[in-house]
Amino acid sequence: MALTRLTLTHYRNHADSRLDGARQFNLLVGENGAGKTNVLEALSLLAPGRGLRRAALTDIPGHGGDGGFAVSAELDSEVQLGTGVRADRPGRRVVQVNGADAPALRLGEWLSLGWLTPAMDRLFAEGAGARRRFLDRLVLALEPAHARNASRLEGALRERNRLLGEAVEPDPTWLDALEGQLAEAGALVAQARARLVARLSEALAVLPEAPFARPLLAYQPGGPLDPDALAAALRENRRRDRAAQRTLAGPHRDELSVIMAGKDQPAAECSTGEQKAMLIAITLAHAGLLDPDRPGLLLLDEVAAHLDPVRRAALFDRLRRGTAQVWLTGTELPPFEAIAGEAAVWRVSDGAVERLG
Repeated sequence: MALTRLTLTHYRNHADSRLDGARQFNLLVGENGAGKTNVLEALSLLAPGRGLRRAALTDIPGHGGDGGFAVSAELDSEVQLGTGVRADRPGRRVVQVNGADAPALRLGEWLSLGWLTPAMDRLFAEGAGARRRFLDRLVLALEPAHARNASRLEGALRERNRLLGEAVEPDPTWLDALEGQLAEAGALVAQARARLVARLSEALAVLPEAPFARPLLAYQPGGPLDPDALAAALRENRRRDRAAQRTLAGPHRDELSVIMAGKDQPAAECSTGEQKAMLIAITLAHAGLLDPDRPGLLLLDEVAAHLDPVRRAALFDRLRRGTAQVWLTGTELPPFEAIAGEAAVWRVSDGAVERLG
């Protein structure tokens, strides 16, 4: 099963765009600002979460509409996925599977999504939170239940921090129960992240050093991975956490360490080109882990244009051998000459799409 049709309604600058007949390679070409990345962002909303831009729902509806927007995708004429916002309920996301309302977490059961965008070039220079979100997205593509566990962790952590910040000392019995929930969800989240890093490391270990720099990954947990041990740590740290008015240990403090193998140098200290190459290597290795029985989408925004011909050819070859459906953007066709004959190609102009091949 694969995505065959995508429809955007009042989505940013796309008033009514329909892309039929998607293939393994799908190219969106057009000038900067034409709306190519908007299509990729719409696709990214077919997974739980806030999409590749992490935009607020209120920022997405296009001008001239009723204040709502819709994204609809068809999988081999058998499954219809939809998400958006209704005009009468602004800011509240609606998800449908085959016309029936469903929680956003259900989207992960139907599609595995991954993406690489220019904004991610700063991943190794940003704070640990950005790398945790990156890890969670990679985990979610392999383990749909991760979204529910992460949501439970976030809710329990938010409530514990609220109680720690109150003037009156919280009831220990209530904290025991809350910390038990936090530890249960947190351990599942941490264990899933650890599994993902281990699997990625195995996949990366067999890759050559060229043409993409090979990264060495290490998962650095922010607390115990065992639920009982994590609950005990939370209980023992209450006095310290109350002084700080926040929880200082747990999976919300996890870190992903990345080192360039060829130089034994931290990714943050590598050149921007080397960092980009390592991100591509991680993205390709992750795509190779996707479950072939669950449709996978790989969204690559302005990636090919920044690669030399050797690396572009290597990228296309790796993608061709994978199981994921690939969506790429670019300002012109020549960088994609090697795959143009086998790709579905659309020209995007001012929020309108035209099928070229």
